[in-house]
Amino acid sequence: MCGECGYRTANMSSLTRHMRTHTGVKPYKCDQCDYSTARKSHLNRHIAKHTGEKPLMCGECGYRTADRSVLTVHMKTHIGEKPYKCDQCNYSTAQKGNLDRHMAKHTGEKPFMCGECGYRTADRSALKSHMGKHTGVKPYKCDHCDYSTAQKSHLDRHLAKHTGEKPFMCGECGYRTADRSYLTVHMRTHTGVKPYKCDQCEYSAERKIYLDRHLAKHTGEKPFMCGECGYRTADKRALTVHMRKHTGAKTCKCDRCDYSAARKNDLDLHMAKHTGEKPFMCGECGYRTARKSDLSRHTRTHTGDKPYKCDQCDYSVTDKRCLKKHMVTHAP
Repeated sequence: MCGECGYRTANMSSLTRHMRTHTGVKPYKCDQCDYSTARKSHLNRHIAKHTGEKPLMCGECGYRTADRSVLTVHMKTHIGEKPYKCDQCNYSTAQKGNLDRHMAKHTGEKPFMCGECGYRTADRSALKSHMGKHTGVKPYKCDHCDYSTAQKSHLDRHLAKHTGEKPFMCGECGYRTADRSYLTVHMRTHTGVKPYKCDQCEYSAERKIYLDRHLAKHTGEKPFMCGECGYRTADKRALTVHMRKHTGAKTCKCDRCDYSAARKNDLDLHMAKHTGEKPFMCGECGYRTARKSDLSRHTRTHTGDKPYKCDQCDYSVTDKRCLKKHMVTHAP
């Protein structure tokens, strides 16, 4: 038993490792950089970053990794296994860490706090990323270019640009991505799951950023402002895209022709012309499209959902563009 917190285990080595969470001792040190850790398995994973070795391979799609636990989680994307289930709702996941974060939505508990500004979160990794805003430290560095970041997941996504590797695949339509979280979000286009719900109306979304943008409609808050023209928005990415109108920057470039765009989703749509890829599929009738927004509109033809409502009469419609046309009828 741990004398600090009462943790109990049947294994003495487990207790020894646990005690390091109290003492802060990190006996396993990398001989190529300043990294140190409390667990040998973590050091082995870290060493693979220096060697580039990825001995463990998925027999389904060829995905390779240096970490056995990562391969175990990856395999669940093929078999659809989600052993970690929430006892308060229908949520289930392939990773225990995801379930722990989800449970915080029910309890409201946010045990991890920033000592600089009081920011609190239910996710230890989120706090670590947040601290980078204060320290400016970006320990994860690309060995192909000058890119560096405060989050390992961001580096993993960036590295895929150099390697072209997309190890995570959708079993429904073959969509592939370099980012596990993108695959999770993509799967919701097939399942229709929208876990992020507004507490002020019936709106729900498949992504948290969509809910955050929606909530701004209730509060009217637009904290992000353009210094050139005073344009304000509730979405940081919308401001980034807006600024390109002033700079003329078109950073998203096609590698098959001279096309370039200010927005990544415009480039994605353009690339579909080259590849013919239509990753978004309707589970009801098999309709396929290159645009997620097109699939959302199409799905409403099956559900009868009309989320766009006129605030001056009873009119409602499935398509936002139709609502804009309707509003003209009320204009003086």
